[in-house]
Amino acid sequence: MTEVKSPLVSIITLNLNQTNITCQFLESTRNLNYKNYEILVCDMGSTIDPTNQINSGNYPNTTVFRSEVNLGFTGGNNWGMRHAKGDYVFIVNNDTEVTPELLDRLLEPFAKHEEIGVVCPKIMYYHRPNVIQYAGFTPMNVLTGRNRSIGWGQEDMGQYDVPAFTSFAHGAAMMVSRKVIDKVGMFPEKFFLYYEEMDWSRRITNAGFKIYFQPLGKIYHKESLTIGRQSPIKVYYQTRNRILYMRRNTNFVQFSVFISFFTLVSTPKAIFKYLVSRQHEHLMSFMKGVAWNFTTSKYSPV
Repeated sequence: MTEVKSPLVSIITLNLNQTNITCQFLESTRNLNYKNYEILVCDMGSTIDPTNQINSGNYPNTTVFRSEVNLGFTGGNNWGMRHAKGDYVFIVNNDTEVTPELLDRLLEPFAKHEEIGVVCPKIMYYHRPNVIQYAGFTPMNVLTGRNRSIGWGQEDMGQYDVPAFTSFAHGAAMMVSRKVIDKVGMFPEKFFLYYEEMDWSRRITNAGFKIYFQPLGKIYHKESLTIGRQSPIKVYYQTRNRILYMRRNTNFVQFSVFISFFTLVSTPKAIFKYLVSRQHEHLMSFMKGVAWNFTTSKYSPV
C-alpha cells in the first residue's frame, strides 16, 4: 500500500455576517507551509452574500458554500464535511489566525499513533498572544456538568509544551481523521452550538480513538465575536446543552447526582445572579434552556 506523504487537508470554517473577519483568517492561511489543502467557507445565511468579497481576495484553494439559513455550528460544519474531499478535516473558527507550521504540526501525531482520531493545537488569545486559552481539557465533572480548559488564562511559559492525550477536543480548532467521520459520524446537530464538541469527543473516544493535544502547533483566537460573552442566546444554549450532554453521556446514578446539584445549586445561583443584575432576558433564556430538556428527546437528531 502506497503511503500518502502529503494527504489532502480540508479546512472548514463558518461565516455569519463576519466576512471581514473571515477574510482576515483566509489572509493568514496564505502563510501556511503545508500546501495540499482546500478551504471551504460555509456561509450560514449572512445578510449580504460574502461570495464576491471572498472570491475577490484570490485566496488559494478556497470555495464558498452558501446556505440560505443558519445551520448552527454543528449543522454548518457537518454540511462542510459532506463537501470536504480531504483525508483530514480541520474544523476551525473564522475568528482565528493560523501560524505557518500549523497543518504540518497537526498532521505529525496521526503518523506516529494509529489510535489518534483528533489532534488539537495550543490555542492562544489573539489580543493577548502569550496567554493560553486551551492546552487540553480536563475530564467532565459529573457533579457540575462542566469541565476546564487546561492552561486557561495562564501566561505561556512552556509549561504545557509536552504533547499529550486529552479528554476533549476544542471546537475552535480540531483536525479530525476521515476514518473518525466514517466510523463515528459527525457533530450531533441537536446541540446547534456549545457542548457539541464535548458530545462528539465522547463518542469518538467511546469508539476507541484518542484525542491528542499538540502544543507545537499554535493558533490565535479572537474569541466570542459572533455570540458575545453574556448574550441571552449563549445562556440558552449553554444551559440547554449542559443538561443535554449529561442526559446523553451519564448513567442513571451519575445523572441523578448532576440534576440534584443543578436544581439545588446552579438554578438558584443563576436566578439570583440575573435578578440582581436585572438581566431578565438572560433569566428567561436560562429557564427556556432548562424547560427544553423536559420536552425534547435526547436521541432525536434535532
